[in-house]
Amino acid sequence: MSKVRLGPDGVHIFDRDSGTNVLLDEIVPPRDRWTFSPRQVSIALTNACDLECTHCYASKTPARLDFESLKQWMLELDSAGCFGVGFGGGEPMLYPKIHELCEFGRTYTNLAITMTSHGHRLNVPLVEALRSSVNFLRISMDGVHHTYEKIRGRSFPSLLEKLSLIKGKIPFGINYVVNEATIIDLTKAAEIAEEFHAKELLILPEAAHGRGKAVTQQTLTQLSDWIGSYRGSLQLSISSAHSELVRSQSPLPCEAEEIAFAHIDANGILKRCSFDSGGQVINDKGIMYAFNKLIEERKSA
Repeated sequence: MSKVRLGPDGVHIFDRDSGTNVLLDEIVPPRDRWTFSPRQVSIALTNACDLECTHCYASKTPARLDFESLKQWMLELDSAGCFGVGFGGGEPMLYPKIHELCEFGRTYTNLAITMTSHGHRLNVPLVEALRSSVNFLRISMDGVHHTYEKIRGRSFPSLLEKLSLIKGKIPFGINYVVNEATIIDLTKAAEIAEEFHAKELLILPEAAHGRGKAVTQQTLTQLSDWIGSYRGSLQLSISSAHSELVRSQSPLPCEAEEIAFAHIDANGILKRCSFDSGGQVINDKGIMYAFNKLIEERKSA
């Protein structure tokens, strides 16, 4: 079933099964009919991770979200007009009930269910369990071969084996952190992504959060040149901080930033994005109450 959001750009229709987005911009609905909920919400299910990546920004303080609370939040977001939730962490496949959570979202909501993972915990039974409930999977691949192994401490051939498990079964994209070490592998990474039938390459210039260091201007210049010369089949996307490097990324130019996206950390705090230090605790009044408080807080800042 398709979902509909009304806003300053018009009528936005989204189908989670096909990933199709349609914008009817001929008529802008009255302001009092606009959908007032985050369009997409990322959720850090747990801070636990079995890798020690050199640029990781995620919190290392042990935390994990309650399963029953997650189900209620998903129901509330769905009812409020949210299009999708993206499970991350930490490593979301370390969450004890990850399959049950995705299946709940698929069965009881019309939310698109996505997940960001390092991929090394994938196996045949898990892929079979997730393929009916996960609409899109994002696999992190920063550099190739030696570069990847130095950053992530895992075998690159092992990662390719995991990609072969999801090829043709679960739609997926590659998340690629760009820094001085990984920029030189970008062409090869794109070729590998195409070989395994990835749909998208999400480029993430390294940010100065957690263990990460801000990407250099020289590397950004190299990245800009690479994007300009890319002629492959992948859809290119990039983090919002560098959106000017990829043309036509935003189909909703009038959408307010605070409506487009929100993040829930593993302590149950709703934030504008995962890098924010503040936020609103989601209490028994629900997620939309916390979202309204977050909007009010931003307006008064």
